[in-house]
Amino acid sequence: MALRINDTIPNLTVTTDQGEFTLHDWIGDSWAILFSHPKDFTPVCTTEFGAVAQLADEWEKRGTKVMGISVDSVEEHKKWKGDIEMVAKAKAGFPIIADEDLEVSKAFDMLPAEAYLPDGRTPNDSATVRAVFIVGPDKQLKLSMVYPMNVGRNFAEVLRALDGLQTANGQGVATPANWNVGDDVIIPTSVSDEAAKAKFGDFTTVLPYLRTAKLPS
Repeated sequence: MALRINDTIPNLTVTTDQGEFTLHDWIGDSWAILFSHPKDFTPVCTTEFGAVAQLADEWEKRGTKVMGISVDSVEEHKKWKGDIEMVAKAKAGFPIIADEDLEVSKAFDMLPAEAYLPDGRTPNDSATVRAVFIVGPDKQLKLSMVYPMNVGRNFAEVLRALDGLQTANGQGVATPANWNVGDDVIIPTSVSDEAAKAKFGDFTTVLPYLRTAKLPS
């Protein structure tokens, strides 16, 4: 069954290179990002895990925990982190799930129920395990992105999307295309002009259904 926006994520118990966690307990009251990869010791994935490591301070500023997923063993994860840290020149302090039985990959609808890992497998056998899931403190899926194997993820966009989600959910607004922190936001159509004036002060009516404003300071 597909995992859709606003669905509660499965509360799986996962084994990582940092021990065993239950996903809901690990998330706690934080935001969380799960990012998955088809195999350790692969070139694009190594650069991506490195990018996540370099952004450790940014995740912390946003009250967000990050956890990797790869369908290899704990021991391979520990060895791979040496390569990741060498490339990134940053500590990879986040846990990586050892999804050897594909339980997480299947539960998050990245692989079909009948999928298995053949002997001598290659990344192509788990190619769709190339996803990003942003989860709210309510344990619900807020956003997902899926990438092919030959295109590295843009983690600046993951940060931007996280900022948008936290702003939209926290302020009761929406964000327009290409929005960044500090830009005007969109006033929901459910908010009357009178209520918008009271909350935002001045606002701009671009179209009857498109009103923009600065967030109150």
